[in-house]
Amino acid sequence: MADIRMVETSLRDGNQCLWAALGIDTARTLSVAPIMDQVGFKAIDFTTSTHMAVAARFKKEDPWERIRLMAEACPNTPLQFLSTGFRFISWETASPEFMALAYRTLVNNGVGRFAIADPMNDVEGNLAGARMAKAGGASYVVTALVYTISPVHDDAHFVERARQMAASPDVDALYIKDVGGLLTPERARTLIPAILAEMGDKPLELHAHCTAGLADLTYADGASYGAETVQCASGAAADGPSNPPAERVLKNLKALGHSVQVDEDALAEVVRYFTELAEAEGLAAGAPRAFDAAYLRHQLPGGMMGTMRRHFAEQRITGIEDQVVEELARVREELGYPIVMTPFAQMVMTQAMLNVTGVQAGRERYETIPDEIVRYAIGRFGRPNAPIADHVMDRIMSSPRARELADEPDMASVDELRRRVGRDLSDEEFLLRATMPAEQVDAMQAAGPAPRTYVPGRDAAMELIRALLARDDLESVTVDKPDFHLELSR
Repeated sequence: MADIRMVETSLRDGNQCLWAALGIDTARTLSVAPIMDQVGFKAIDFTTSTHMAVAARFKKEDPWERIRLMAEACPNTPLQFLSTGFRFISWETASPEFMALAYRTLVNNGVGRFAIADPMNDVEGNLAGARMAKAGGASYVVTALVYTISPVHDDAHFVERARQMAASPDVDALYIKDVGGLLTPERARTLIPAILAEMGDKPLELHAHCTAGLADLTYADGASYGAETVQCASGAAADGPSNPPAERVLKNLKALGHSVQVDEDALAEVVRYFTELAEAEGLAAGAPRAFDAAYLRHQLPGGMMGTMRRHFAEQRITGIEDQVVEELARVREELGYPIVMTPFAQMVMTQAMLNVTGVQAGRERYETIPDEIVRYAIGRFGRPNAPIADHVMDRIMSSPRARELADEPDMASVDELRRRVGRDLSDEEFLLRATMPAEQVDAMQAAGPAPRTYVPGRDAAMELIRALLARDDLESVTVDKPDFHLELSR
């Protein structure tokens, strides 16, 4: 039996999977920070460039300020930044020079740990990110083996990539990143020991989602096979398409004879906070899911399922969800089995939807092809895991758009970008303005410093009080709840 550690994922992955990355702002983050720092987590999965963009665009909050304040509030627990390929905020591929600046600036603002997950499982891409992070001052780098199912993603595929990454002095640990919740206990029995055999004394972590109802069992078995760390969310931010709940994982691991290095009382407080937050703000709470074999075929992450349904509702498209899901599996095969994670999840889903709606309108499949699919085909995202189907590649390459995108200029240098957006900007502001519309950054700055305190339910209570005080037909009001009594009178 082993000593197991936990990485807490509510603020980043739980927030993204269940609340579209919109459920957390700076005040809600800082309010739970001190107790999170007491739990003894190996790290807090804190942010990614997508969340940084959401902070500025939708919350009008400075994401750099949020990182700094959280780092100050959690002196004992490293904050993790997730990097998915050579991109920062923008969907466009960034230059190595730009990414190096992004990593360095993240470290300067308080990020200590980097998770590097190349969406193609490209070893060189992962190692390049690891080198940049370490050169920028990162204290810990964990690189991903992004798990998926296809004819080309056998154990040998993952084992060889583990061998190469574990040999790098810039990599401190590896993790299996199961974005679709597809790893079964049976597959883990062969895969995890084979990976560990190539890793020397470097630790292996597990990151899985509950989407298909498999993650709890995989965590329990994975710890027995030698995984040193499991990544969990807390309270209402766990379960569903999110990560397994920390309290349930803790209970299961202890029942199997493992010890888990956390303060259980502090963990219970973290769980309570996220549950109360969801209740107060009307946010969806994750719930356990039964095994759903359909996910083994289409592999669409749970968060993307919600995005697809919302998109269909906004566009008033009805009755095609099952067709799109079925078409998605076919498109993925024809495109050489890209892993269904950002950015490929969005790309494959969009192409599948265009194919289905196109056929319904009397057009052929792939008659409309998004630019990102074209860029994928011409190698802008790296080499596909398997060759793209001939008939699809022929249609892509024969289009005028393919020729135009193939002639796109090289990525702008940092110096050129600074000339465009302002040479006297701080690195923090430059990175935002180089990747986001200027008006969004302007609005963020005009909003001023973000609020720093939050109590679940307080905003709703104040709204009720203001509404009652505005009425002239009431002489007094009494509110009674468990542990709460309020009397108002004129």
